[in-house]
Amino acid sequence: MKLRNSILALVVLGVLGFAGYAALFTSTPAPGVTFTSLKGERVSTADLRGHVVLVNFWATDCPTCVKEMPRMVTTYNKYQKQGLEFVAVAMRHDPPNYVINYTEKNALPFRVTLDPLGEAAKAFGNVRLTPTTIVIDKRGNIISRILGEPDFTKLETLIEQKLAEPA
Repeated sequence: MKLRNSILALVVLGVLGFAGYAALFTSTPAPGVTFTSLKGERVSTADLRGHVVLVNFWATDCPTCVKEMPRMVTTYNKYQKQGLEFVAVAMRHDPPNYVINYTEKNALPFRVTLDPLGEAAKAFGNVRLTPTTIVIDKRGNIISRILGEPDFTKLETLIEQKLAEPA
């Protein structure tokens, strides 16, 4: 009986290990979402194909979001000419005037959008915690989901790798 349980445990671990390993080499298509920026510009995830995209869910009342935003700006400025796109999605609870004031005060250079009904957050896996950053490759697949402040060294390495790949 012990031998049978041990073999069963090894099989289960092997299957779980393979599933985890396989997950490293699979990706999920990004949802079909259309964002409307504070400037009124509409862009969809389909429009962004051919680019590496960061979708950052954030809020003005989130201390970690506010702390990471200058690094997000630096990262965007560093890679935008190579094809990086960035969409900052303010969470539904964030008052629009706070988002507009923060965006203007900090001269955010990328698209900033509101998500008043929570539709974008829901489409991207029911995002509820901020910050959450989604990395999408040139083919429109989600390749990374980062909860909390990213390790920017690792994030920039991933961006560089994905920018170097063909569309």
